[in-house]
Amino acid sequence: MNNQATQRRGGYRKFSGGRKFGHSKRGGGFRNGNSRFGGRRNGLKNEKLDIFSFINKTTATASQTQEKVFIPEHSFADFKLNSKLLDSIQEKGYADPTPIQDKIIPIVLQGKDVVGLSNTGTGKTDAFLIPLIEKILQNSNEQILIVTPTRELAPQIEEALKSITNQMRISSITCVGGEYIRMQIRKLKYKNNFIIGTPGRLLDLVKRDSRMLNGIHTVVLDEADRMLDMGFINDIRLLMESAPKERQTLCFSATMSKKIEELINDFLKNPITISVKTTEAPRNIEQKVLRVGNSNKIDMLHDLLQENKEFKKVLVFGRTKRGVESLSRALTQRGIKVESIHSDKTQSQRKRALSSFKKNQIQTLVATDVAARGLDIDNVTHVINYEIPESYDDYIHRIGRTGRGTQLGKALTFIN
Repeated sequence: MNNQATQRRGGYRKFSGGRKFGHSKRGGGFRNGNSRFGGRRNGLKNEKLDIFSFINKTTATASQTQEKVFIPEHSFADFKLNSKLLDSIQEKGYADPTPIQDKIIPIVLQGKDVVGLSNTGTGKTDAFLIPLIEKILQNSNEQILIVTPTRELAPQIEEALKSITNQMRISSITCVGGEYIRMQIRKLKYKNNFIIGTPGRLLDLVKRDSRMLNGIHTVVLDEADRMLDMGFINDIRLLMESAPKERQTLCFSATMSKKIEELINDFLKNPITISVKTTEAPRNIEQKVLRVGNSNKIDMLHDLLQENKEFKKVLVFGRTKRGVESLSRALTQRGIKVESIHSDKTQSQRKRALSSFKKNQIQTLVATDVAARGLDIDNVTHVINYEIPESYDDYIHRIGRTGRGTQLGKALTFIN
């Protein structure tokens, strides 16, 4: 480690770059420079990550984020959208389509099936919402099903939908677990242009009313890889089989696994694959590693949150529900304004915690990886990996909560 720049401060060492290195072969890590961990790219769950092999070596600057300027092939006007929809897009401040919007919107408008591969923070949600809203404006009887992995992501998509359709007569409903199913059943008796929900709750509703999906003309599988990771494969298959065969299907994923390929082959018809994905962390996120002993971790985190004014809006990741809850309580006792979200929390508790974080009523949100996928929270200044994630993809999705778009962000990872 002669080339590794270290800095002593308060009993820990700060690593801010240096050469790639790993652990011994027995312990995992780099093997002949071909793997990020354990000899297998993209990682296996429960393998120990060689964090140093993918930490960004350079400090992000505003000029770096502008090195590669994307020039879209289309303007939003080129898509020949309804004037109301165009006006709404302009009111939201969208000047030009993002790369994934530029490529996917025209294909969706043509009614073709699509596989979209993209990283987080690329504008993917609007890439499918905009053309689907256009379809409804052309035919008010159009019905669309959007399936998402988590209770947090579903209402977020509906919120994004409503922000565009504020002046339009387009109806929607969110169906997730943890909320009264009877109320959802009552709302589903009325026609909804968009039905947005998690696989388990949607399947429960379909079992109660087998005709619920009869009017669906388009199905969107959002964060498909995450849904499969969470064990929803059978629920998804049953939902797809319950929807009409004559439909348009859009599948979005950050990774392409064998299970995703099987799902695509079974339920999509001659899909067009659009990839704007990179396996590397965004250059506008500065990444650092802090080496600290277990007994000092809480002290280190407290000092960062309490003494450094740059840490204004911080998302802290742990690996277990119990660990996240324990950390949240410890920080509260130390005077930090903090909330936590994990799967043992009720839906109302999770919504309240996210709302407080989005509104800057708390400084810190401590979460398991349930929060890493898809959540769009503005102006997160820092992501802290209090515990190392299970895979490289999880790492990318965690740190992607900061540095959204062209903003600069910072990510810190604690290691023992």
